[in-house]
This record gives sequence, structure tokens and C-alpha cells, in this order.
Amino acid sequence: MSPSSETAHGQRLVIVESPAKAKTIKGYLGPGYIVEASVGHIRDLPSTAAEVPDKYTGEVRRLGVDVDHDFAPIYVVNADKKSQVSKLKSLLAESDELFLATDEDREGEAIAWHLQQVLKPKVPVHRMVFHEITKTAIQEAVANPRELNQRLVDAQETRRILDRLYGFEVSPVLWKKVMPKLSAGRVQSVATRLVVERERERMAFRTASYWDLVGTFGTGRTPADAANPETFGARLASVDGKRIATGRDFGSDGRLKAGSTNTLHLDEQAARQLAAALEQTAFSVRSVESKPYRRSPYAPFRTTTLQQEASRKLGFGAKRTMQVAQKLYENGFITYMRTDSTTLSETAIAAARAQVTQLYGADYLPDAPRTYASKVKNAQEAHEAVRPSGDRFRTPAETGLSGDDFRLYELIWMRTVASQMKDAVGQSVTVRVGGASADGRDVEFSASGKIITFHGFLKAYVEGADDPNAELDDRERRLPQVAQGDPLAAERITPEGHATKPPARYTEASLVKELEDREIGRPSTYASIIDTIIQRKYVFKKGTALVPSFLSFAVVNLLEKHFGRLVDYDFTARMEDDLDRIAAGEAQSVPWLKRFYFGEGEVAAGAAAEAGNGDGDHLGGLKELVTDLGAIDAREISSFRISEDITLRVGRYGPYVERASAVEGEPGQRADIPDELPPDELTVELAEELLAKPSGDFELGLDPVSGNMLVAKDGRYGPYVTEILPEGTPKTGKNAVKPRTASLFKTMTLDTVTLEDALRLLSLPRVVGTDAEGAEITAQNGRYGPYLKRGTDSRSLTSEDQLFTITLDEALAIYAQPKQRGRAAAAPPLKELGTDPVSERPVVVKDGRFGPYVTDGETNATLRKDDEVETITPERGYELLAEKRARGPVKKVAKKAPAKKAAAKKTTTTKTTATKTAAKKTAAKKTTTAKTATAKKTAAKKTAAAKTTATDEG
Repeated sequence: MSPSSETAHGQRLVIVESPAKAKTIKGYLGPGYIVEASVGHIRDLPSTAAEVPDKYTGEVRRLGVDVDHDFAPIYVVNADKKSQVSKLKSLLAESDELFLATDEDREGEAIAWHLQQVLKPKVPVHRMVFHEITKTAIQEAVANPRELNQRLVDAQETRRILDRLYGFEVSPVLWKKVMPKLSAGRVQSVATRLVVERERERMAFRTASYWDLVGTFGTGRTPADAANPETFGARLASVDGKRIATGRDFGSDGRLKAGSTNTLHLDEQAARQLAAALEQTAFSVRSVESKPYRRSPYAPFRTTTLQQEASRKLGFGAKRTMQVAQKLYENGFITYMRTDSTTLSETAIAAARAQVTQLYGADYLPDAPRTYASKVKNAQEAHEAVRPSGDRFRTPAETGLSGDDFRLYELIWMRTVASQMKDAVGQSVTVRVGGASADGRDVEFSASGKIITFHGFLKAYVEGADDPNAELDDRERRLPQVAQGDPLAAERITPEGHATKPPARYTEASLVKELEDREIGRPSTYASIIDTIIQRKYVFKKGTALVPSFLSFAVVNLLEKHFGRLVDYDFTARMEDDLDRIAAGEAQSVPWLKRFYFGEGEVAAGAAAEAGNGDGDHLGGLKELVTDLGAIDAREISSFRISEDITLRVGRYGPYVERASAVEGEPGQRADIPDELPPDELTVELAEELLAKPSGDFELGLDPVSGNMLVAKDGRYGPYVTEILPEGTPKTGKNAVKPRTASLFKTMTLDTVTLEDALRLLSLPRVVGTDAEGAEITAQNGRYGPYLKRGTDSRSLTSEDQLFTITLDEALAIYAQPKQRGRAAAAPPLKELGTDPVSERPVVVKDGRFGPYVTDGETNATLRKDDEVETITPERGYELLAEKRARGPVKKVAKKAPAKKAAAKKTTTTKTTATKTAAKKTAAKKTTTAKTATAKKTAAKKTAAAKTTATDEG
């Protein structure tokens, strides 16, 4: 439906999701248009029962969905969006037309529908769609609007209801049987299971050792140039016709796989004996096999491949990639970043081909444009691939971008231009070298080489790899020009040992790929799914690896045993197919939801069959599954055998190991497990070591003053001493009494701390004395070590012993010195990581007041809980710095308040001029009142702005 000519000169209201998007589009539309943001979703299912209107009760109130009346959703306007909705209604009342310009996908279509339902416009309504924010695209979208696509709306609503039923029915089971405040989700639970299963594989893995030989062979010819090297390396391939075993020949149990009868497994002794027997061997070339090499360009980016490459090349997590990409899209630099398509428009192909010719020459341009078929089932081909926007691509240097924005744009630009370039071609060569050992065995070595004669698209772009040892496409390996029968001299033959490695943990990039390969969920949601399982503490990051927590083992164990179908990979993929059929109009939503929730009853089965789900044996029975929980043994679900007498348990306060007591009825021995211990590192030996550490309460003796028993304990945050209060002491309410508690010094341990130590620790903080103005100085032990405190002024002490020995004169001397903003002398770095790709400055790890951090001299970023100085990689260091830069400088708010206090303090110091002082106080008070009023208004504006930004989902 085109905008009517009657309203062509009236006011038009255009609604988008985000303020940033609104700002860019407004600049392209000019006068006559008001562009406003909805700031994401304005309406959704209620998050709590308190948000549900009073007329709804029972299950409807709990779920926010009326499952007995065709799964009717109960929508409420989000509390934080009510003011924005009022604003939109006010603007609409003054407008002659309404353009709903939300994103062109299911979620964007749903937001547009909700806007129409809530605003109830009485003027013409148009659906305005575009996949890039350029002047031409926006003006074309205004001139060619369409109707709302109700099928997309229904499909998104079905997904939302399905996810609500799954989450709100299964999560409470986890609360009851594992731990409060846990969550389950249709895709997040399956993603967690993938990570847990990989860790199980690592735990069951048994290393195998194998050896081979590496030879360096010389041709005896002096090379004319570097293209014809004199020597080359080759690896032992066979002995007496038997292939030498390599890592792929061994199973996860550390043994040779079945069917490896013609494989020779060399151990160290055999390898060294063979090397010795080859010392005098005359070698020759037995065969030279040459094949043409050809590599075609990679397809332009879609959402998932962009996330994978940004992880490999830039060190970005999936969430970070999408944040930067959304910013680039909203500011008109790239096309829409949530897409399953690898298609390029004719305009984009022409722009890419023009840049190939301009930057690389006509020799690199293929005769015909390249097209790419999407590998994603049910890809939304209405979208393009992620590419630079416009009909002429800006080179990265022309954009004016910097930092992460520049780096991601450059990645997208290079990939898009490369997709329209010629193939890389060359030759691959395999040389077999043979000889006989002194003991008569026939041996053969093999070497492979690759020469690229025309780099083609590799001049512009080379794809990364998840395996750090993988060879990239542009890597050449040159071999000398040899022919069959040529004699060779073995300059060196070296035995080399190897060990098989457990399967690598998932990274964000490889988990995204795995989910997509299994067709689980929608690619556009993967970033948020990974962020959710990290935030829920099901998974934590160690470097770039995703490590499952012990908590996730308990959760997955419960889901597999009692909700197996819900976390089955094929089931989840088939559900995705069903949802796509609903979106395509090939199936109906309500019969499908009935079957999923209530089971495969006759009525439901018939209706579902008519709706295109006749095979739906994968559906049914969620309600029944969550109703009968009697068979779930909470203790068994959260228990994992470590050895015959040691069990790992996941308790409500964290994981611990337990050894059962030899005496029936008595409590067993327990020890907490470190929070960030990877599960595959919890061996029997480590469990024994943890249990051997002192634990429980160590009675130290009675406090001579209070008479209370003092004890030493080991807590989750380290060892400490405390007192046992008499029975009957109130623990809650106004008269509650808290026991005194103090952490042990670093020099103390639970088995050496004494009653005298405890009394001294509990005596802190110690009053050192008062200064000339009567201000009290105390010595205290804090989270970051011992320090002095005078009012709000704190000064660090050099040792814990000073807490008890420092005198008033020594304290005053410390305060007489200028306050150190950092260390007195720069400490040497703990580790050097290399050169940051953004700032091009050296990155090092240093030890700071708040723990170790990475820095390039300009930006500092504290190491996270899962980062260790010993194991942190350069890529992880660069990622931390990139995240810190993206957040920008810390916004310091309410800085004027201390200044006012200081002014008041100065006013009261002059005791001789009482009248003037009073006058100053009065003036200060009036000024403060005025400033406070102004500050409140400013703060209110800032708060509103902050909320707008925080909820920006466009």
C-alpha cells in the first residue's frame, strides 16, 4: 500500500526500534517526518504474576498464557515502556500517516504488530522495510511500503509461547531438585548439554603415545633461487608396507581403532632403533605426484559465519560481534546483520566487482558475477548477506571509523569484495622418499607441498580456523624440483614423540557452528543463547574455551533422565522445522501447541495431522512431564561418583566432594571445590588432596572478655576466625547480634592459628590515635590488604604486622606524604602478550591493587575470574582490552557533592569570625539548594537517557 496522495504533505510518524537508528533515518527523510524509537519491544508476556491483570487467575496468572483457550497470550505493556508508549500515542495523534519501520524479520514484524495493537492508529498504517540504512534505501522503503505479514507475526508468537511454556514449566523443576533461581530453555538447555557432553568426552579420554621419524633430505644441488630449495622435510609414512600410526588411528580409550591391522604403532624404543638403522641408508625419490590446486572464494558473511570469523580474527565473543555490527548497521555502514542468507543484490555485486577492478586489477575479476546458494535450511532470502551498505562500497579508510567498529567493518568489507574475485590456483605435490634400513626393513617417507601460482581472492581475504594448528589457505610449502629415481642424502633423521589429545572444548565460534550444523534454534539468537548460559553460570570461559560448571552437570543430568526428549538434538531440530512450517503457512499454531503441551490425544493428534504434523511423534506431554516429579531423586541427580568412596555433589551453595563416614549415621568428610575448577581436572588425586585439607570448625578457646568460644573456619572466600554466640542470641530483627569475624592473615593457616592470633584479629580495627584536628586514625584489614583510615582518606600499609605495631607518629608521617595514585615504583610486568592489533602498542599483564590486569599503556582491563596469568593468551588479552574500549571511559556521576561538603567544611574552620561564618553557611545553603534542584532535573534527564540506551534492542 503506497502512501496516499491526500496525506502526502501531512506529518508522517515513522517508528523504529532504537534511538540510534531513528537518528540516522531522520537525517535521510527530512521535514514532514517524525522519526521516533519504540526502544525495543513495548509489549510482551508478563515476567511475573504481579504484572498480570487481576481478572486472570490460576495457571493463566502463573504462565501468562491461557493454555485452555487456544493458548491465548496475555500481553502487558512493559513498565519501563509506558512513558514511551504515551509519547508515541501523543505523536501519532498529531500525524496523518504511520510507518512501522522495525527490522524485516520475525521479531521485527512482531514488534510492528504490537505497536499497531497498542497505539490503535486511526490513520493509514504502512509497513516500511529495508535491509540497509542509506538515503536511497530509506526513500525507496517509504515509497514502497507493504502490509504487515501476519504469518510472520503468528510464527513469532508461537515461538514466544513455546519458549514461555518450556521455561516456566521446566525451570521450577530445577528450583526444586537442583538449586533455586535456575533456568531452562528450548535452545539454551540443548546448548548447555553440548558443552557438558564435550567435557564428558574429555573426562573419559585416555591418552595414547605414538612415535614416528622426521627426516631432512638434501638434493645435493645448490638452489638457483628460493623457489627451488636445496633441502626439504618429510615424515615417516610406512615400514614394510605398513602405514605408521598417527593420532587419528587411536580411539578415545587410548587404543588402536578396530580395523587397524595394516598399521604399525611405533613406541619410543622402536622409533629410536629404526632411526639408528637408517643412519647409513641411501635414499631416493620413489614417486612425484602433482595435482592442480584450486580454491574458490568464501561466501559473503551471514550472521553465524560473521560471528565465527570475528572470534578467530578479532577475538570477539558472539555478543560483542553483534553489538558492534548493530552499531554499524544503525549508522548506515553495513546491511542488516541478522540474516541466514549469503545472497548479494545486483547493486552489491556491481559495487564489489568495481572495487576488485579498482584495487586489484582486471586480472582478478571473473568474467561472470559469482552467486552463492545458502546452506541454511529455510534461510530468509529476502535478506542479503552482511555486506557494506550502499551502491558504492566505502573502503575502511574512507569510513572514518576507529577501534572495533573499524576492524569489524574491514572484515566485512574484505570478505564481500573477495567473494567476487577469481579462484586461487596452483599445484599440490606429494613426494615419496624410500630406502632400506640396516636391518633390511623398507621405509618410506612422505612430503607434501603446495605452490600458489595465482592468488586470486586470497590477495584480499583468507579465512581463519578454529584449530590453531590448522594450515590456512594462503600457506605455501615449496618442495625442490625432483624426479623419480633422484638420489637424496638424509642430513638428519629424528625420532619424534606424540600424544593424542582430548577433543577440544567448544569456543563461542565452534559452538555457534555446531548449533547451526545441527539446525538447532535460529542463527540470529545464538549470541544471546551463549550469553545466557554464561550469565546463568552453566558455563564459564577459560581463555576462549567454554567450560561447563559442575552445576551444569547436575542440570543436564536431570534433563537427560527425566526430560530426555526436550534436550534431544534431533527433537529440537524437528521443532525448528515445525515452527518454520507454521511461518510458511503449512501448519497451524494452536493444534501444534496443544500437542506439545498436552500430549498426543486423539483430538490433538487429528488436528495436528491436518495441520501438517501427521508424523509428529516427537511432540507431546510437557504438562504431564512436569506434574509427576516423584521419580526424581534430587540427591542422586546432583551426585557423581569420583571413586569407590568419594562422591562429587552439587549443593545449594556450590559443589563439594564427600567421603562417606565409616560409622553409619555419622556425617561424612566434606571439602568445597574451587569455583572455577574445570570438571575434567577433578581427579581422584585432587579430591583426596581437597579432603586432606583441614576443614570444619577448629575450637581455639574462650574469649577472656565475652566468654564466647572462638573458632577457626574455612569459608568459600578463605579461612577466618569467628565467635560462637550463646544460644538465644537474637539473629534477626532490630536487636540482632552478629558474631565478630576476621579473615586470617596470609601468613596464617587453619592448622597453625592460635587463640592469641584470633584475639588480635578480632580486635581490629585498632584505633591508632587522633590527629591535631581530633580526627581518629584506625588501622584496618581490608579486601586488598592492610591500611590506615582517617575519615574518607585511606593509606595502604606495607605489611599485615603493621596493623598492631604502627604508632601514631608513624601514621601521621604517612599522612604527611602526598597520596600515592598507584605504586611508588613501577613493578615489572607479570607476562608479555605481544602487540595489540588496534593500538599497535605492546600488551603486558601487570599486578594491580585490584588484581592482575592487561594494559597497552592506554587502556587497562582487569582479568576475569576464569583468566589466569599463566595461561592467558594474547588473543584473550586483546579481547579484554577491546571490550574495555567499547565500554568507553567510566562515567563519573555526582562529582559535585563532595565539593559542596568540602566548601561547607572550609566555612566551619574559621572559628574567630562567627558572623561571617554564619553568613557563608546561609549562602552556601541557598546555593546548595539551588544546585540540588538543578542537579535533580539534570539527573532525571540523564536517568531517562540511560534507560533508553539500556533497553535499546533495535
